[in-house]
Amino acid sequence: MASHMELLEIAATVAQRAGGFAVDRRSHGVSVAETKSSPIDIVTQVDRDTESLIRGILADYRPDDGFYGEEGEADAGSSGLTWVVDPIDGTVNFLYDIPAWSVSVAVVEGGVDPSTWTVLAGAVVNPVAGELYTAAAGEGAWLGDRPLHVNDGVELDRALVATGFGYVRERKERQGRLVAELLPRIRDVRRIGSAALDLSAVGAGRLDAFYETGLNPWDHAAGGLVAAEAGARIGGIGGAPGGADMLIAAPPSLFDQLERAIAEHWEA
Repeated sequence: MASHMELLEIAATVAQRAGGFAVDRRSHGVSVAETKSSPIDIVTQVDRDTESLIRGILADYRPDDGFYGEEGEADAGSSGLTWVVDPIDGTVNFLYDIPAWSVSVAVVEGGVDPSTWTVLAGAVVNPVAGELYTAAAGEGAWLGDRPLHVNDGVELDRALVATGFGYVRERKERQGRLVAELLPRIRDVRRIGSAALDLSAVGAGRLDAFYETGLNPWDHAAGGLVAAEAGARIGGIGGAPGGADMLIAAPPSLFDQLERAIAEHWEA
């Protein structure tokens, strides 16, 4: 099997090529192709075309690997490795031409169930900003060629915390109540619009912590590895693994404080 660093090189190459493709397509205009969970949960044709491009490139590099993307059918493959891809994370930002969206490419050992896999390598590219976050399991995380490390020693009342919101009204209402409870207890909140970028920013020390509920595996596979390899703890509430119910990323010294604050007020 290829080394983690060899897999990382592929992930980074594919993410950058896909990012360039999406930027070019965006320059010609973009429109909503369809909606998913609600009328405001959108997919553009560029999302679909970018995922098709990624799938094709990976098939050339690694024809026996599985593929699990946001916009298409999952393919289990035969190698024991699966590529987990979000072709455009932050589609609403992409639609409005807000320069905070990303292409996220991760490779995991295991199938399409996050509870059974180990993330081996991942890349998150913000092609508008020209920034590439990368990480390989046991090897570290980087922004470009700069090694990353989370902010240590931050207390909850000094923490800059990012989050995101879902597209279904009832979930948004619960998320709104939670952030209203948390806001007086922390430095401030950021809502950037791309979980992959949020998690990567925790790793880079641009944010102290991140939490969100309702995330899909492709939202956090690569960015979660960047944060973890930079020293973040990733998890849910009450010792549960981070996932759709809740995902928290923070330095170990801050994680417990934030987890307790969320647990006091989160309505599952």
